[in-house]
Amino acid sequence: MKSKSNSTSKDLARAAGVSQATVSRVFQGLDNVSAETREKVLAAARTIDYRPNVLARAMRTSRIGVIGVVVARLNNPLYTDILRALNLALVDQEMRVVLWDTEGAGEVAAIDAIRQSLVDGVIFAAATRTSSVLEEAIQASAPLVLINRTVDGLACDQVSSDNTSGGALVASYLLDHGRRRIGYITGNTEASTIQNREAGFLKALSEKGSKIESSLIRRVDFSHDAGRRAMRSLLDLADPPDAVFCANDLLAFGALDGALEAGCRVPEDCWVVGFDDVEQASWATLSLTTVRQPISSIVDDGVSLLLERLANPALEPRCIVHPVDLMIRGSTGRCRNPAQSANPRGVAT
Repeated sequence: MKSKSNSTSKDLARAAGVSQATVSRVFQGLDNVSAETREKVLAAARTIDYRPNVLARAMRTSRIGVIGVVVARLNNPLYTDILRALNLALVDQEMRVVLWDTEGAGEVAAIDAIRQSLVDGVIFAAATRTSSVLEEAIQASAPLVLINRTVDGLACDQVSSDNTSGGALVASYLLDHGRRRIGYITGNTEASTIQNREAGFLKALSEKGSKIESSLIRRVDFSHDAGRRAMRSLLDLADPPDAVFCANDLLAFGALDGALEAGCRVPEDCWVVGFDDVEQASWATLSLTTVRQPISSIVDDGVSLLLERLANPALEPRCIVHPVDLMIRGSTGRCRNPAQSANPRGVAT
């Protein structure tokens, strides 16, 4: 029987009759393992005297098995979806996650960890060109991948959705279904996601001979309350919009509440469309029409690119862009003409 100095997770998996991924989940304390399986793994670990040895792995592989993940505001459910997918993708690689929020002390902690090589690599889900964390990672030559948000011209691996096409899908959908006075609730245009969604949206409107009046645009913080207040202000206009596009689902959820407070019926009086398709968007009480980003695919590609770069730092930077879908739900009307009800490309119901 092997001693604890050279027992591996593979040995433990074999002894317990489970996968190595399950062994990793048990020792990370994750809750997606049954109590029976957890006890079986721990009992086998005691039998073969197994203990996870991070230092030994670091000496063997020159890695410590830790990936840093940088996100923006955690009040945005998009980042919850991203973190869930990242955890699933990395646990199978027996890697741990250190999470940093770009607000407050999180950014400082991220910079310190990168400087001290306390992480093997960094996944940025909320990068901007002016991000000090991103700048520090580049200066330290840390292996990094951008997911969700991207930065044009930056020589690193990047994975995103086709946000420009997503914005265009929304514009075409609204105009093709008779919406003529369209409002727009958005936030900081420093993020590539917002820049590209807006560019695609406005271009598609222009190509169809339409545009948004400046009085119908609200630029606010990315929060539920900001979306609610922005919607109230739009509905207080003498000539309110008959549809409102929100740059992300968090703003759209606020807009739905703002409409409710104002006595505006959605979708009878005004349509509301979001972007991201977070989990809550499909809940029956919200039923938000929105653009779906394939978060799991984006995260899986991001993790794969980072692992490949760790194995081969000389690889040329790669960029992957995923297509998006428009998910039509109860916050907008449906096609009335049966001839138009055939699903156009990029539109899902």
